[in-house]
Amino acid sequence: MDWSPFILTFKLACITTLLLGLISIPVAYWLAYGKSKFRTITEAILGMPLVLPPTVIGFYLLLAFGNQSLLGGWLNNTLGLHLAFSFSGLVIGSMIYSFPFMVYPLVSGFRNIPLSFRESGRVLGKSELNIFYHIILPNSKQALLTAAILSFAHTIGEFGVVLMIGGNIPNETRVASIAIYDYVESLNYSMANRYSLFLLGVTFFILLSVYFVNRKRNG
Repeated sequence: MDWSPFILTFKLACITTLLLGLISIPVAYWLAYGKSKFRTITEAILGMPLVLPPTVIGFYLLLAFGNQSLLGGWLNNTLGLHLAFSFSGLVIGSMIYSFPFMVYPLVSGFRNIPLSFRESGRVLGKSELNIFYHIILPNSKQALLTAAILSFAHTIGEFGVVLMIGGNIPNETRVASIAIYDYVESLNYSMANRYSLFLLGVTFFILLSVYFVNRKRNG
């Protein structure tokens, strides 16, 4: 059994989850407490990966990353980055596709923090940044954990997006879901079953951990 697709899958999931966390926390804070009239539009745009077919997202990302596009051509000619059919392209595509799974639990967690907590910080003369770090984040640990695990698990199971922008390049873009598809295409059901069972066990354990932690914290 070739373990390289699993190693690549978990590497992709770890990098995607880490980068999404760094980006999603300030975005979620703005969505939770911002007063901008563009907030609703932004929420709708960020939620599109939840309803769009993954192949649609993958197709437009493939066009954007290609050397014939303005973005892809500029990245290739200026920075030497070729995102189509590369691991870097998989990371960007995975971040876009998994963004709702990270940002929405955070928004919900931030909004559930009682207003009195933030008002108490303001009364004590704390800055908004200080309130964020010492009041909002410590009281959002459950939301942070849930968002991270859901994003990690969702990235592991991605197929349409990674197939469209990554293809099936061994040790570069051939993640576990692509390997399973490849084995099914070649009628190697035995190997496809082994890969599927392993992914099934991993994702079940991840989701079980989320439910266990949430139930324990809720008493």
